[in-house]
Amino acid sequence: MVDIHSHILPEVDDGPKSWAVSVAMCHAAAADGITHMVATPHANDRYHYNREYLKGLVSHLQGLVGDSLKIGLGCDFHLSYDNIQDALANPTRYVIEGTRYLLVEFSNFSISDQTTDHFFKMGSCGMTPVITHPERNPILREAPQRVLEWADQGCVVQVTGSALTGFWGDRTKRAAHWLLEHQAVHVLSTDAHDLEKRVPILSTARDAAAAICGKDVAEALVETNPRAIVTNQTLPYFPQPVMKSYKKN
Repeated sequence: MVDIHSHILPEVDDGPKSWAVSVAMCHAAAADGITHMVATPHANDRYHYNREYLKGLVSHLQGLVGDSLKIGLGCDFHLSYDNIQDALANPTRYVIEGTRYLLVEFSNFSISDQTTDHFFKMGSCGMTPVITHPERNPILREAPQRVLEWADQGCVVQVTGSALTGFWGDRTKRAAHWLLEHQAVHVLSTDAHDLEKRVPILSTARDAAAAICGKDVAEALVETNPRAIVTNQTLPYFPQPVMKSYKKN
């Protein structure tokens, strides 16, 4: 399996606080069957993103982990105005290294009406937005049909694996299942932060997805699609989303 969204670098954001925990997280991921992890530190108002410095941390962690797991560098990119302008001016600064894929995270408090236009501009600059955990966003969780529209536009949608198994609560689980059932999920990732709650495990999510949409689709979400992302290929599984309104309970 390939995990394109994780916080495994120590002392750079709200992830692990020591190298020992970082290494243990990598070992846990490898034991679960993950062969490639992308470290995606936050870039937002709280955490500064220094690409060159982070490359050094990835290299050091790779040396500590050895051959059991390949580690790459990306970014958990907050979709703010200043970040967007910087990404448009520097299209390779925040993407998963060597690729066109950029993980984008929405604010929990507001989502701009210009978002579709922002995504179009990113695409024009050679970036493909990967929308991270929309099922956990309190705005999109109640209106996930907006995610269908962005998927139809060509954006990749990444759901947190543990959302499918109920870790984030019933409403988040329901939104995640709804997106999956309407063919608007392309990747499952751990978004791992630690070894206690937000853990680097994908196998349980793969099994949950298989129960909903079948083994082949589940395999695409944790293996073939994320592997295509880290190798800068077109996603082999990218179905037409089933456009439908979301009915709240």
